[in-house]
Amino acid sequence: MDSFARTAPSAPASGRDAARGPLRFPESGGRRSTTATTRAILADAARPADPALAARIAACESWRRGYAPLLRALTTLAAEPGNARAIARAGLESMRERLVLETDEGDVPLAGALGAGAAAPRLGSGEIRGTAAPAQRLEVPYRGRTLHGEALREQLELWVDTGIVEPSFADAIGLVAQHPEWLSLPGRTMAVIGAGSEIGPFGALCAWGADLLAIDVPDGAVWSRVQEIARGGAGRVRMPVAPDGDAGVDVVADLAAAHEWLARSLAESEGKPVLGMYAYADGGAHVLLSGAFDALATPIAEAEPATAVAYLATPTDAYVVPGATAERARAAYDARRARKLAQAPLKLLSGGRLYRPAYAEPVPIADALIEQQGPNYAIAKRLQRWRGICAAADGRPVSFNVAPATWTRSVTKNRVLAAAYAGAWHFGIEIFEPATTRVLMAALLVHDLNTEPRDEHATEQLFSDGAAHGGLWTAAYELRSGLGLAALAGLPASVIKGREHP
Repeated sequence: MDSFARTAPSAPASGRDAARGPLRFPESGGRRSTTATTRAILADAARPADPALAARIAACESWRRGYAPLLRALTTLAAEPGNARAIARAGLESMRERLVLETDEGDVPLAGALGAGAAAPRLGSGEIRGTAAPAQRLEVPYRGRTLHGEALREQLELWVDTGIVEPSFADAIGLVAQHPEWLSLPGRTMAVIGAGSEIGPFGALCAWGADLLAIDVPDGAVWSRVQEIARGGAGRVRMPVAPDGDAGVDVVADLAAAHEWLARSLAESEGKPVLGMYAYADGGAHVLLSGAFDALATPIAEAEPATAVAYLATPTDAYVVPGATAERARAAYDARRARKLAQAPLKLLSGGRLYRPAYAEPVPIADALIEQQGPNYAIAKRLQRWRGICAAADGRPVSFNVAPATWTRSVTKNRVLAAAYAGAWHFGIEIFEPATTRVLMAALLVHDLNTEPRDEHATEQLFSDGAAHGGLWTAAYELRSGLGLAALAGLPASVIKGREHP
């Protein structure tokens, strides 16, 4: 791939190499168990706030079936601000001690591994400068239209009125629309881990003229797409390049090289660092990705206090929601009237498992955990949430927003999820197209990086502010009590949708 300007790595750094090797789960009894490790991390996180819950987690034998209610219980505990921070710190400490770098000298705990010495530079840099003019206004693609100005404001109001987004989301997007000079992230250099992500901000930030560091796995198809976006944009994009000329680096397989390139590239930049995590992987690899990003971010943030971190929160998790949001869902449940009679037989036959009311307990928890996604996905996303809370508690800028359910490839290849998404409109839930989600979530990132950090964001409020939950939080029913029905209703449409997104 020679379609970009390329430079060789600088002279080797002094000192011995940092621990080199792939990031792994620890070995126990001759095997590396994802279940034993993730269960132990969750138990360690719960212990400071509720030792009894920690014991229940540690004793859970059917982890794949039992993890969801345990995560919900941990979320309920985190409703207390002091608990939220204690849980986050304990969970991250456990992850850093348990995940290891596999080296020739044996396994090395992730904690402090990158601080053991400076890795010798092994990656050069490629650079692409976009050929387009920077966007002059915020434009959002939506159902065949391009929304801006008054049309965008009206759509934001409609989403609020129908319970698709939180009012704070509409306020944030509206403020960005009023300040198009924010779009290029002036004064900042943003590293996008997972530049090829389907709903990450890379494309929008390129169009807006940002200064970007793009990191993704060394895959030709991924980088052809990333480079095409960069060339068609208005910004500056730098990327790691291996000695053979291929772009990219796998942060799990070669964490030390990724860290050295990232730290060096940020040191050569004028803007304040922003580290954004948008990468995805199946199964336990997603947990390792979250651990790798934490390992990359920790020494960089320690060296530069102004470093910001950014993530996208999944809609299919459990969150503490604002009281007004919970009341709206309760009111919707009470207003069923005719539907109540039609639903009664199914509810009775299911033993009460169907059509359960949302927010039946005192602490308002929006429980959208979907067991089919598996415990590894849930724990990976929880590790990210803990990192966000800890960064906010340290006074750092944090952008961590709930994205709406979206028709991504990872969804359409899961038949149950695809069918449930296709039938979700029966329950007042809107599923977004990737193009819409990408721009909206990038605009939220721009908002967060151009407004002052707030103390309350060192709590679960970090995730409820600005949430675009697609209606999951305002639905009358608890998600899992209607998921099967939504899947049945949406099965025919999901087959068609799956064909549209191969």
